[in-house]
Amino acid sequence: MMEHVSQEVRGKTLSRVERNAVVAAVSAVAMRCRIERTTARLRTRVSIRRQRELLQHVMAAPDCVSMSKSIIQLCAAMSSEVIPRATPRWWIRRRTGGTWEDLRKMDDASDEYYKEKLRMSPRVFMEIVEALSPLLQRRVTFYKVPLQPDHIIAYALYRWASGEMYESSTSSFGIGRASGLIAVEDVTRALLRVYSDKIVWPTGMRRTLVLRAFEAKGFPNCYDCIDCTHVYVDKPANAPSENYFDRKHRFSVVAQVVVDLDLRITDVFVGYPGSCHDIRVLQLSSLWARAEEGDIFRGAPVVLPFGVRTHGYILGDNG
Repeated sequence: MMEHVSQEVRGKTLSRVERNAVVAAVSAVAMRCRIERTTARLRTRVSIRRQRELLQHVMAAPDCVSMSKSIIQLCAAMSSEVIPRATPRWWIRRRTGGTWEDLRKMDDASDEYYKEKLRMSPRVFMEIVEALSPLLQRRVTFYKVPLQPDHIIAYALYRWASGEMYESSTSSFGIGRASGLIAVEDVTRALLRVYSDKIVWPTGMRRTLVLRAFEAKGFPNCYDCIDCTHVYVDKPANAPSENYFDRKHRFSVVAQVVVDLDLRITDVFVGYPGSCHDIRVLQLSSLWARAEEGDIFRGAPVVLPFGVRTHGYILGDNG
């Protein structure tokens, strides 16, 4: 029995030739690894030595110190965007990278681009941003960087100027639809709070100047000009959509605006659905109520030329 077990164990062990072959293979692999490590170290040393020699040759140049300072200053200016990038000429249309990204670029095409997208100059936009920024600061959270006030204001102004739907306009500014809705509401409240004294009815010396200016153009006892326009909106979800479907086959609300001779807005009334006629909006407006109570339009009645009608203080054409 012991002899049988001994033969079985002897059969599972390596022979002398096999052991020599394994030792030779392991030695070859170890030697190869050692040679590669040594070669890598030599290459690194040679590279470092060449870099040092090159640096010594450069430092030996007479203008090396001033040149190095100039290069450092140039890199710092480029990184801080003090030096403007190559700007397109006025006859070259900028290749768009998104409306917000293009608005952030200050080059010689900015004025026209701002007037095209926001209906104002960059100077006026920056004045609005400076006035509204304290009211539009977003709180920093652990989830993402909040939208900056200039980003929020630019989107709201673009939305009002273009009349685009929220789905298409928000993508141009890199924000979601919900963020766009909140931005428009916040900017609206901030504008009403900061510029509450900008839309006022002319009084005192201003009213006298306006009356004289209109009279010189053939409209005696005329205060301002009035008209209605349509502000396009998304299809209402919680109201009868046919009420907002206007004559131009779009969903809108009516805005009644009064301006003086210098196109300065003196009264705004907005909110009725687009299917409502202009004269109906006028009769429902606060302007009509103030006129009926005698708060405004005080003066002698006006004799009107043929083809026009009047309500004592409203002048309109028969069309």
